[in-house]
Amino acid sequence: MTQPQFTDFYTILPYLILTVWACLLLLVDLFIPKNRKSITALLSAVGLTGALGYSITQIGLSSAGFNRMVSLDGFSTFANILLLMSGLFGVALAYGYTKRMGIERGEFYILLLFSVSGMMLMAQASDLIVVFLALELLSIPLYVLSAIARKLDSEESGLKYFLLGAFASGFVVYGTALIFGATGSTNLADIFAKAASGETSNLLLTIGAALLLVGFGFKVAAVPFHMWTPDVYQGAPTAVTAFMAAGAKIAGFAALFRVFSTAFPALAADFTDILWALSALTMIVGNLIAISQTNIKRMLAYSAIAHAGYILMAFVPYGNADVAPVAIAAGLFYLAAYAVTNFGSWGVVIALEQAEGRGLEIADYAGLAKKHPALAAAMTVFMLSLIGFPPTIGLVGKFYLFRSAIAGGFTGLALIGVVTSLISAFYYLRVVVNMYMKEGDPVVEREPLLGFTTAVMAIVTVALSFVPQFLFLLAGTAVLR
Repeated sequence: MTQPQFTDFYTILPYLILTVWACLLLLVDLFIPKNRKSITALLSAVGLTGALGYSITQIGLSSAGFNRMVSLDGFSTFANILLLMSGLFGVALAYGYTKRMGIERGEFYILLLFSVSGMMLMAQASDLIVVFLALELLSIPLYVLSAIARKLDSEESGLKYFLLGAFASGFVVYGTALIFGATGSTNLADIFAKAASGETSNLLLTIGAALLLVGFGFKVAAVPFHMWTPDVYQGAPTAVTAFMAAGAKIAGFAALFRVFSTAFPALAADFTDILWALSALTMIVGNLIAISQTNIKRMLAYSAIAHAGYILMAFVPYGNADVAPVAIAAGLFYLAAYAVTNFGSWGVVIALEQAEGRGLEIADYAGLAKKHPALAAAMTVFMLSLIGFPPTIGLVGKFYLFRSAIAGGFTGLALIGVVTSLISAFYYLRVVVNMYMKEGDPVVEREPLLGFTTAVMAIVTVALSFVPQFLFLLAGTAVLR
């Protein structure tokens, strides 16, 4: 076994910066008074910014570290930048919310940092053992954060997430074991080489890959592995839900894209129909059930499920060498677009949420346009973007997704995407109708950082729709080859 070299550590330097910073912050937080935990939030943002700065310097670089167990390439750099920005937005949304809800604790931000570090490692993992370790590192802090409010609904969400998450992790472990039994390796490149040589048990390899798909499907909330999502999203503190909805989805899809594109292209014929069905079912179920929701958090939870189906659309043609690069680039672009819209919409939800869960019904948004027109305008932008309506980044993202599906020969799947997008307009526009066409007296928390974050997300959601080329080109450079 070779000794680690400097290049090995440089490969995961942003991850190391964030992990070491979180460990140090865990000690420093002991000396920060209980009524000054905003200092911990600030220090958390500093750590995320430092790691983000180093990630940006790694754009265009490529290397492998620790005996090819982790990779630095355009794909991991793009994902890391997106995840670190998600962490910063998560801190911004939580800053005032935790104070208002009485859950301002230093460990909140430290757990968030550890979860982001797990997500980053997941994006860089080139070995199934590292994938599993990263999955646990990102998940365990989220289990705790979901229950951190110490209220019945929060504790219930944390317990459900933990039990079902542990169950899903078992699928990943068992799948890894079967793949190791079939190929004698857990390294993604070696698995591909063994599968291509025909020296493996194709049955064991296929079953193992299917079990991995189940584990990743749980993490991205794809139907039928989505059952945890509505309860956890509703019960967890809203700031946690906002971060989870973006970060966990980005990390889950990053792992799915890397593992299947690198290790299992030979199994594409076996998985194309399965992925097609998963994408279609997720879009249909998520959008249809969202129609009946009256709670804004549950509605956005089913919305998140539906959007997992749209992103899965980009991965269906992963075995087609001509289409796969553009399709995965479309998926990465949509992940970025969804993250921006997601943080903006949850920012509005946080602004209206009051103690003991008040302000979380869609009916509570009545009269918002009259009393707080800027906030109502921002929420309208986010709802239109989630539908895929111009001029928003959501429209551009869906255009790229549908175009890649059609190019791969899956016109029917693209049509399902269009129809379900039209269905989604019903429940998204219901929020807009309540804000502009009904009388009410909503109570809004005026928090400068929350207001600034929401405004920035609204501006970016619209502005990027006019100049999406640079983001799509950046996503194109991140495609696995």
